[in-house]
Amino acid sequence: MIPLKSEKDLEMMRKSGKILARIMKKVEEFIAEGVSTQEIDSLAEELMKQENVIPAFKGYKGYPASACTSINEEIVHGIPDGRKLKAGDIISIDLGVNYQGYFSDAAFTLGVGRINPKKKKLIEVAKKSLSEGIKQARPENYLSNISFAIQSYVEKHGFSVVRQFVGHGIGCNLHEDPEIPNFGLPNFGPTLKSGMVLAIEPMVNMGTWESKILDNGWTAVTKDGLPSAHFEHTVAITEKGAEILTN
Repeated sequence: MIPLKSEKDLEMMRKSGKILARIMKKVEEFIAEGVSTQEIDSLAEELMKQENVIPAFKGYKGYPASACTSINEEIVHGIPDGRKLKAGDIISIDLGVNYQGYFSDAAFTLGVGRINPKKKKLIEVAKKSLSEGIKQARPENYLSNISFAIQSYVEKHGFSVVRQFVGHGIGCNLHEDPEIPNFGLPNFGPTLKSGMVLAIEPMVNMGTWESKILDNGWTAVTKDGLPSAHFEHTVAITEKGAEILTN
């Protein structure tokens, strides 16, 4: 059962999303060569304290940090540590907050210094694929058309979408129904209704879509060691179409 949000719920989720967007912007501005992923996590946690929100990820199923910091071939759930960013790296930052019982979730990928053209294109395609998916987030459309739009756009540009991890519903819980794969057939499965809120999050690999989990039990990496990019927004379905809550 996919939960529908009331107008009060949506108003609270808008507030949650706006707070997260402010935090994401400050984290993005902080990223630079020589900065460690632990410093990024510390900044994110401090900003969350200042905004009076609770980190959504810290302690979730045992996850040890407030931010997910995934570098180069790391797809998602990279655990912050003392590793410092180098020129030419790309890093994906995934953050979530709990504002008075209402969750929002977002992610972006950024190049550090000058990056090579293939990495630049990977980031551009992943970001645009999220936009293509969000265009399909409207009432009475099939949920699978979000998935199909993302996969079609990504594969048209010679990249692949991760199969092991998917987007999700979100609201009073970080993860709710439905699951939102970034691949699949069109015109299939449940139809979207006004009041649904979705965390749409394409994860796009330069090479194979296949992934594996590192020994830490969390960090997913590409099987071929090639880079990956990740973008995410929390999106409400309204009568007027998609409303991005984490802009």
